[in-house]
Amino acid sequence: MDQKARNAAVARDHLENSLFVAPAVAIFCIFYIYPFYKMINLSLFEWKGIGPMHFVGLANYKELMGDHLWWDSIGHAGYVTLIALTFQNLLAFALALACDREIRLKGFYRAVFFIPPVLSEVVVGLVWNWILDPQMQNNQPVGLLNHFLYATGFPQLVHNWLGDPKTAMTTIAVVNAWKGFGWGFVMFLAGLQTIDKQLYEAARVDGAGAWKTFTNVTIPMMLPVILVVVILTVLGCMQVFVLILALVSEGLVNHTDVPVTRIFSAMQSTNRFGYACAEAVIFGAILIGISFILKKLADRTRQS
Repeated sequence: MDQKARNAAVARDHLENSLFVAPAVAIFCIFYIYPFYKMINLSLFEWKGIGPMHFVGLANYKELMGDHLWWDSIGHAGYVTLIALTFQNLLAFALALACDREIRLKGFYRAVFFIPPVLSEVVVGLVWNWILDPQMQNNQPVGLLNHFLYATGFPQLVHNWLGDPKTAMTTIAVVNAWKGFGWGFVMFLAGLQTIDKQLYEAARVDGAGAWKTFTNVTIPMMLPVILVVVILTVLGCMQVFVLILALVSEGLVNHTDVPVTRIFSAMQSTNRFGYACAEAVIFGAILIGISFILKKLADRTRQS
């Protein structure tokens, strides 16, 4: 085969490959790149969603920098994420370790632990809203949690869990952790099952105890999985939205706001679509920054 024929074959292969990739690229550009560009463009305007658009430049961003409710919502999302990174993922890892061993009914436990994450966030929010209901009927609490506390002799603990600014975000964080720990459980369990059992046998031969085996074999081998779970947890919890809407059924309030609910409120309540787009741009930049830092940490951990 001469050079021209080889070049023609290579060009044909490139064309065929491009045709296969083209639909995915087109979908990505239409539904990701263009909306992102449009969002940045709209953030420079004052617009009510309908009618004329007024160019205001960086005025929306300047206003946003001094919006304490917006930065409070960032803090709320960070708090939810912190609870998920600690309580949720530690619980998921502990349960994965338990189910990785030869215990009775471990298949049943795997199925039960994976039920919460496959449930709709709306369903979970409504169910927990009923459990946490603060209303009283016949001088007795209606909500399941408050009724249990009242019936077991702890009436002083009966509380409006979602209505009190001191407990609202902790309550939401715990519900979010209950909803999401199953994903981490499945990923941790899959990672544990890929560890070569001969490593544990070698550790026992060398006289290593349970704790040394855990710290010197299990943790190092699980680091890639742990980092993936951490990244997914951070990005998922920072964007929590539907669960809060379902939990706070009486309407969004400042002490339960997170970034996405602030963006939603800016569009729904005040019809300030340009300001909402500015919030979305800043929030997107924060998420990209967090993702970049976590990616660097993951790469450094793999190299070491």
